[in-house]
Amino acid sequence: MKPTGVKRRRLCVLGSTGSIGTQTLDVVRALDARFEFEVVGLAASGRRPDELARQIEEFRPGWVALARPDALQALQERLSPNALKATRFLVGDDALEQLVAESEPDLVVNGLVGAVGLRPTLAALERGIDVGLANKESLVVGGPLVRRALERGSAKLIPIDSEHSALFQLLQGRPSVEVARVVLTASGGALRDWPLERIPKARPEDVLRHPTWRMGPRITVDSATLVNKALEMIEAHWLFELPYERLDVVIHPQSVVHGLVELGDGSWLAHLSEPDMRIPIQYALTYPERAARRLAPFDLTGTPIALEFRPLERARYPAFGLVVEAGRRGGAYPAVANAADEVAVERFLRREIAFGDIPRLIEAVLAAYESASLASSGTPPDQLDLEDVLEADRWARARARLWKPPS
Repeated sequence: MKPTGVKRRRLCVLGSTGSIGTQTLDVVRALDARFEFEVVGLAASGRRPDELARQIEEFRPGWVALARPDALQALQERLSPNALKATRFLVGDDALEQLVAESEPDLVVNGLVGAVGLRPTLAALERGIDVGLANKESLVVGGPLVRRALERGSAKLIPIDSEHSALFQLLQGRPSVEVARVVLTASGGALRDWPLERIPKARPEDVLRHPTWRMGPRITVDSATLVNKALEMIEAHWLFELPYERLDVVIHPQSVVHGLVELGDGSWLAHLSEPDMRIPIQYALTYPERAARRLAPFDLTGTPIALEFRPLERARYPAFGLVVEAGRRGGAYPAVANAADEVAVERFLRREIAFGDIPRLIEAVLAAYESASLASSGTPPDQLDLEDVLEADRWARARARLWKPPS
């Protein structure tokens, strides 16, 4: 098929020095000649100033946003005079929204980690800017807000998580009435084959040794607790407007099948690819078209792979059910569960709490929220606004930081 002409798009990358951000820029470098991206904006925490400086020198974005004001000087010291002159630096609580508004991109790739990603997602969608979403918390914390923003405007939300990208592709053009069930696959994390009695005492170095994916620390820990898959179920609920009764999870150690759809007549559809995030990232960048592949071929016959599917063991992953139930309850409960998990993971990685304490902390914070006045404010769950959700997030983080393991 002949090329349909060069597609030129202005791109803004949030979380540019993280796993998703760096791989997004890798894809931009490798795209075929039909696709041309101008990187107009970058946002980063500032913890990797050398990497961010290299990106600025290479792509020369007009706007750069930093999460930490103290990181600005360290970054500027690493930049050439020409880069400094050509770049507008944004710092502060509103820097991400400013970046989206001022850089005027056609597409925002949101690779941020945590609830901080919600506000720029909303800012983009409300301006009619397409979003390639890897920040699952945007939908977990603010699902109703994101859906309302989509309904008000013309922007598209294109999932980048490998599982949601797979389902997005499998479900396109298919009426909901034909779909009996969608299934997210989970690797099971680094501890999936450990004896149950050993799991509560797993160390950070054990948990961060993921068998198939290269990811950031929080999502790698969440993969071991399966909180990531619970959050992805909530995300799928809002992305595809499906009830939880039609969403399921199976353990698939090989991480080759990323999504499954069961149709009403008993047929199944599956999406397969090697476990490389550059594949769903590339699809989000070029959607609805597909670019030529620049990765090594995925040869099903060259290295035979036995595709294995296991049921999810609730005893092995106690946090999973807690977070899914928060999603079912709706309102600000998913925001509370997500915030509690973020803090629990931080505390585990700092060795303040044990791995087995992560579900205990989440359960305790959710129980405290249920009995708090925040949970009974009288606002219907589907009418919560952004400030309601962010207040629940702040409350849960504070509560999680104060939680003490049982003696």
